[in-house]
Amino acid sequence: MHGNTVTIYGKGLYQNDSVAMAAQGRSQDAVTLFIGIPLLLISLYLLNKKSLKGKLLLTGTLGYFLYTYTSYAFLSMFNPLFLVYVILMSMNFFAFTIMLLSFDMKNLSSSFDEKLPVKLIGGFLFSIAAAIGLMWLKIIVSPILAGIVPEQLEHYTTMPIQALDLGFIVPASVLAGLLILKRKPLGYLLSSVLIIKGITLLTAITAMIIGQAAAGIKVDLATMIIFPVFDLAACYPLYIILKSVKEVRNI
Repeated sequence: MHGNTVTIYGKGLYQNDSVAMAAQGRSQDAVTLFIGIPLLLISLYLLNKKSLKGKLLLTGTLGYFLYTYTSYAFLSMFNPLFLVYVILMSMNFFAFTIMLLSFDMKNLSSSFDEKLPVKLIGGFLFSIAAAIGLMWLKIIVSPILAGIVPEQLEHYTTMPIQALDLGFIVPASVLAGLLILKRKPLGYLLSSVLIIKGITLLTAITAMIIGQAAAGIKVDLATMIIFPVFDLAACYPLYIILKSVKEVRNI
């Protein structure tokens, strides 16, 4: 299934690529099954209760599923589940888009507590954007300047995960950080969605690291530390965002 596993860690960080990919794939599927799907069901239940928290959780969770199955569709080795990946990618894209458009942007700002620490949230989003941007640019820019292909390209013809992150996640995080600092409605929405999506995806990556270690596959120390730390760190901004939501029950 899972070509994005190679692009996350890069060639040379594990002893056997096929074993590593299998370990990472099982780990990410476990996170989707035991965290992603329950979170989806819980957020749907809360949405049915007219909860703004549920609506935000649902949108962020759909963002995780959209990112996950987009990467599967474009990076997985062709297999009998290819059309399933495409269908899930398409369904999540339209569901995610519909959810984004369903928010009452005129009144969204008033649905959050005025004491919400926007500098903390904005700073966290900027740090995520910087970390992702520098991580990928480091493995892309030098080979381009040297006139060679990145080592992490391996057997692929391009780098879809890096394109998704640099083209959408990084600028969206910067935009969300700037807008929430100004307490703009779109800032509240994007910040919530990106942090929820970030936690679920970082949890999946953390599970991949654990899965590799359990399979006896070498993972560098920086990778073992950075992703779990960011995963834990993201929980606090999400907590304070959800805590600050004023449930009006009219969404």
